[in-house]
Amino acid sequence: MDRKLSSNDKFNLQQNFRRYLKFQDQYEEANEAAKTARASRVWIAALIALLFALASDFFMGASAALFGLYFYRVMSASMKVGSAQEGREDTERWFASKGLRFEGRVLYFRDDQMLDTPLDPFDDALYQ
Repeated sequence: MDRKLSSNDKFNLQQNFRRYLKFQDQYEEANEAAKTARASRVWIAALIALLFALASDFFMGASAALFGLYFYRVMSASMKVGSAQEGREDTERWFASKGLRFEGRVLYFRDDQMLDTPLDPFDDALYQ
């Protein structure tokens, strides 16, 4: 079954495809940054400084700064992930309204259960 898309949607389809790929890349980068931020062991140094904080205000400040750094990095990365994910989901909803869907970075018709006919939005033969 050779289905076609409306040529009136060609520009919007191509722009939204590029936008989706941009958001997908941002999401992957932000997700890696979030993993790195959570894996950081700065909180261990903050905990050790907190043990010495009983004897010195300096160590209390150092401990607070290290905890602040750790939580800032985690929250900042989480916000970037959320922003990229929101943009990606908005674009996916737009494609769903046109009867299309994404599997990873590949575009398909929504009813293509076997995923055997990927779509190239830059192929002029796809439009009528």
